[in-house]
Amino acid sequence: MTDQRPYATLLAKGEERRQRILTAAQRLLRRHGWRGITLGQIAREAGVSPAGLLHHFASKEQLLHAALDVRDEYDEARLLREGDLIQQVQSAADRFRDTPDLVGMFAVLLMENLDPEAPLHQRFLGRYRSAVDTVAEGIRRGQGSGRYRADVDPAVKAVEIVAFLNGIETSWLLDPSIPLTEVFKEYTGSLSRQLAQPPDAV
Repeated sequence: MTDQRPYATLLAKGEERRQRILTAAQRLLRRHGWRGITLGQIAREAGVSPAGLLHHFASKEQLLHAALDVRDEYDEARLLREGDLIQQVQSAADRFRDTPDLVGMFAVLLMENLDPEAPLHQRFLGRYRSAVDTVAEGIRRGQGSGRYRADVDPAVKAVEIVAFLNGIETSWLLDPSIPLTEVFKEYTGSLSRQLAQPPDAV
């Protein structure tokens, strides 16, 4: 039987190198944005050769998408589509503390790709619309179960909630001393009161 261990070792090293490249890219994108960095800078930050980087990512755009895939996978793994909307909004604060480079990278790239001609504009627009749809669906579930008042427009309220999350990300990146726990507690408390059924309707 052929010994597969050398091949497995090579695969593990390749995956470890790929992860180092992604981590370095996230860190540099947070600081400088995609216009302010080159593949050569990312390779140096990751401690790999330019050829080693190109082995995993054939272009800057491919690397950008891969870095954003990490952020999307992180969110998707923690999204409870059938869970309580208020708890989901509250849990967003954990991402700030757990993955600051992912948060920073996303916010910086979002600002750089507002123009419809920007290379990642369509991706960010699709991601935004998906987030709004997910939040709106959470409100509709609450309305369907009788927990949320029926006179709230889910589509409009969802835009407000996503705007809060995007805005607090930017504020926190600008001033990390913001008391995130208290801000999220205040907002979700207010949101809970706005969505709750009036006492006489229960």
